[in-house]
Amino acid sequence: MNVLMFGWEFPPYSYGGLGVACEILTKGLVKNKVKVKFVVPYSGKKKPQHLELISTNKENIEINFVDSLIHEYINENDYEGKLRKLNEEIRSLYGINLYKEVYRYSQAAKEIALNSDYDILHCHDWMTYLAGINAKKISKKPLIIHIHNTVFDRSKENPSVHEYNIEKAGFENADHIIAISNRIKETLIHNYGIPDSKISVVHWGIDHENEFYNQKNPKKFQNKIVLFAGRVTSQKGPDYFIEAAKKVLDKYKNVRFVVVGNGDMLPKVINRSIELGISNKINFTGWLNQKDVFKAFKIADLFVMPSVSEPFGLVALESIKNGTPVIVSKQSGVSEVLNNCLKVDFWDTNELANKIINVLTRENLYNELKSKSEEEIKNFNTDNFSLIWANYK
Repeated sequence: MNVLMFGWEFPPYSYGGLGVACEILTKGLVKNKVKVKFVVPYSGKKKPQHLELISTNKENIEINFVDSLIHEYINENDYEGKLRKLNEEIRSLYGINLYKEVYRYSQAAKEIALNSDYDILHCHDWMTYLAGINAKKISKKPLIIHIHNTVFDRSKENPSVHEYNIEKAGFENADHIIAISNRIKETLIHNYGIPDSKISVVHWGIDHENEFYNQKNPKKFQNKIVLFAGRVTSQKGPDYFIEAAKKVLDKYKNVRFVVVGNGDMLPKVINRSIELGISNKINFTGWLNQKDVFKAFKIADLFVMPSVSEPFGLVALESIKNGTPVIVSKQSGVSEVLNNCLKVDFWDTNELANKIINVLTRENLYNELKSKSEEEIKNFNTDNFSLIWANYK
């Protein structure tokens, strides 16, 4: 089976979980004898040699690059700042906002669709849905839409109407939709009017062969380490992490908190840690590549994911694979399928603090979470994606 896949980012140039998810999926498909042509924009940097990263079976994966200024999580101010640095000739080509760049990518998809050999089209998230629709019109091949998050996850307070319309068009034009959790499926049914029969839920697995899992375990610190890793945005709940940290430190001093990631809320949470008088007990690392994030997991004693809205939460599985037990919000997709972890409502910082203290101070609880969760995630893989596609072969 040949698949033409449209994505928006891919390691090592990833800014969030989507790129990692795409890499895991393509590796899993190659193992199942699926040939993938993956189309991705890149921002003028040296093109990465993805074939080396995905599989030694290089004949089954091809990366096709489309020139672009942007990545998935860039905002319009940053985008327009980049445009201002370009000369007028390039400015007239790229347009003046994010949505024109998405449209430009969709136009490039037409030529790629005409000159590629494939049985199925597969698209990841709203930035690529117009590309998938264009490719389907040209090829008449079945279109599989993969939804990792919706506009309601990205911005609950002020969802973009334009992004919503693109998502809805993608869902309506798709022959089938893969949702990464039941909570995403419910959103598609109730907020977009998509029939239940058109959606399959396939929870994420992990790449058990990722070389970074085999890094030597670093030496543990004298203090306990509690880790947050992800985009520092309202969706991920970093402010609740900081509030819980204060409550923990009021009762238990032998602990440091670490925030790995970057985002629009970073100045706010740094200032809040100063206001609470705990800035000397928190480290803010900024963005780290996957290798260093995995090192952070291995150093940590506990990983906390207090997401306000988390379609899945692959990072929780990565933490467990690196030997670190987790606490996840009940509002995350991973909480649907992961049993050997502690779960808490994101807003309940008192309960979150109590659970953190219990894991750090009760050795039996820590060891049980660690051993049972590591055993549990052995069953998390990406094989189920191929089963869904078999209907469209």
